[in-house]
Amino acid sequence: MGDRIATLASSNAHKVRELGVLLEGWTLAPLDTDGFPPGNGATYYENARAKARFGRMMGEFDQWMIGEDSGIEVDGLDGKPGIESARFGGDDPVGRLLDALQGIEGGGRRARYVCELVTLSPELEEFRGTGTLEGHIAAEPSGTEGFGYDPIFIPDGETRTVSELGDAWKAEHSHRARAARALLDATADVDD
Repeated sequence: MGDRIATLASSNAHKVRELGVLLEGWTLAPLDTDGFPPGNGATYYENARAKARFGRMMGEFDQWMIGEDSGIEVDGLDGKPGIESARFGGDDPVGRLLDALQGIEGGGRRARYVCELVTLSPELEEFRGTGTLEGHIAAEPSGTEGFGYDPIFIPDGETRTVSELGDAWKAEHSHRARAARALLDATADVDD
C-alpha cells in the first residue's frame, strides 16, 4: 500500500503538522476552505464527525477526510474547559485557565487531554481513534515547544510540562499521538 491521501478538516497549522507526522503512511493536507462547523456538539466525537462530514462535502471525494476535536478537562473545574478548550480564554487560554484555578490545589488540578479523530473513507466508511493523556496543571507556564495548553500540562509520571518535554516526546505520548495510533489500527485492513 502506498501513501493514503487524506485531508484534515482544520485550518489549525499546528494540528495539520502534528498529525502529518503521527499518521505514518498517510499524506495529509489541510482543507482549504472557510466556514468550518462551530464545534458545538455535546462530545468530542460529535464535533470531529461534523468536521469530517463538512470536509467530505467541501473536499476531494477520492481522498480520506479527517475530522479532529480535542480539549483539556480539569477536575477542579468540573471537566471544563472540555469541548470549549479552543475558545476558552481567547488569545490567552493558558492565563485564563490558571486564573480559573486560583486557590485550587491537589486533586482539583488533575486534568486530562482528550483527542478524537474521525475519518471518512472515499467510500464513506467511518473510522475512529480516541486518545487520552492524564496529568495535572502546573502552577505556571514553562517550556517553549508544543502549543495550546502544553506549557502548563504535566503528564503523569513526569515532572516537566509537555512544552518542556518537547515535540519528540509529544509525538510518542500525547493524546493526539494515541488517537492517531488508534486510527491507524482501525484503518489498517482497509483497501485503498
